Amino acid sequence: MKMNYFVRLAAAASGTLFLISAAVAGTITGSAHDFTTQSWSGGRICVACHAPHKTDTTIADAPLWNHATSTATYTLYSSPTLNAAISQPGGNSKLCLSCHDGTVAVNSFGGVTGSTNVSAANNLGSNLKSSHPIGFTYDAALVTADGSLHPTGNSATIGSGGQIRTDTISSLLLFNGKMECSSCHDVHNTFTAQTTALLKMDPSGSKDCLTCHKK
Repeated sequence: MKMNYFVRLAAAASGTLFLISAAVAGTITGSAHDFTTQSWSGGRICVACHAPHKTDTTIADAPLWNHATSTATYTLYSSPTLNAAISQPGGNSKLCLSCHDGTVAVNSFGGVTGSTNVSAANNLGSNLKSSHPIGFTYDAALVTADGSLHPTGNSATIGSGGQIRTDTISSLLLFNGKMECSSCHDVHNTFTAQTTALLKMDPSGSKDCLTCHKK
């Protein structure tokens, strides 16, 4: 996975990516994050999020960051059965929400304010009450308190075809020990089982849910 990551990063610096067959795990080309057909992209895949020069180095969770970040305050998920402590999104979830909360245009990057917002179907808005909770610590204490979660050391599998990884929940799905947007979705389509939603795990039979939840 690290090798693919740095290949993509090098491609971002050059403004190009090697073209591989479309809409398959392992490449952004043909995925939901392929913006090459949009006039504002200049035919480039990486530029909406990354750029080699004059990037925002204050964003710790994204190298060579080039996109405007959201300043929205979010209404958080809540439930009487929720045992996790949830706070305002941070980390890589905030990067995703910079497009998917609908408050920042997809083509707001490189210091330019754009006008093309994410589609209605992909707009989560700033009310996250109806979405899976994010930004909470998933650890042994939560597993014990909840009673219906698998331990973080349990096995998980992500990807499909020739791009599959099997490791622990902690290694594959958590970021700094937390559940984030990228726990279930792979923004770069490197290890996905369903490219339409960039899902890391096969949703058939609720396999994605059952990776973490005991039911």
